[in-house]
Amino acid sequence: MTTIAPTERTRLRRAHERGSHDSQDIHAILDASIVAHVGHVIDGSPVVIPTLHWREGDRVYWHGSAASRMLRAVEEAPVCLTVTQIDGLVLARSAFHHSVNYRSAMLFGIARKVTDPASKEAHLRTMIEGLFPGRWDALRPINGQELKATTVMWMPIDEASAKVRSGAPKDDEEDYALPIWAGVVPFATALQAPLDCPRQHAAAAPPTKALRALAGKLGFDAAALSGPSARAAS
Repeated sequence: MTTIAPTERTRLRRAHERGSHDSQDIHAILDASIVAHVGHVIDGSPVVIPTLHWREGDRVYWHGSAASRMLRAVEEAPVCLTVTQIDGLVLARSAFHHSVNYRSAMLFGIARKVTDPASKEAHLRTMIEGLFPGRWDALRPINGQELKATTVMWMPIDEASAKVRSGAPKDDEEDYALPIWAGVVPFATALQAPLDCPRQHAAAAPPTKALRALAGKLGFDAAALSGPSARAAS
């Protein structure tokens, strides 16, 4: 186990028993998430942007348009990146003790831009392969204009913490005798049957194997992927 040393920003002050500074825990939560929220300051105002993210070793990456005001603003600037997974709705015997079961990670650091075109392409390949294993080589190769139009940012995972809640509701002792239902409603995400592009080539089939791999990685239900694909609305 590798522990990331806590700082004033990552030290857990409330419900610290739910917290962890173990890098394996933090990495696992990052890997089980697709969307991160990146918080930063633009012109003196706080801004939080949702974005696709992926992890490579001890770094987390995200990307966007080279014209993005947000990405220009965060380069070499401090940011806070968070991810959250909801695992269940916790219904207690009092409103006060209602909660959710969740896994979350919070990272602080300086955002940096990948400037080398070859490195940028390699990181974008890692992003696509992480979501859809084996798909990159089946795609039309990325061209220079697309690469130029895309910005890839990264930050080190060296100031971070995780926080997890699991299990049953925790009521006041005297409330357990009340005739009120309490428990956990599991919360899960599922992949649905693919929808064909309206202009789909007749010889092409959905990447079901890649989608099943994605579902396995993220803990999603993939039962619907076994059905036939449907035509998407134009």
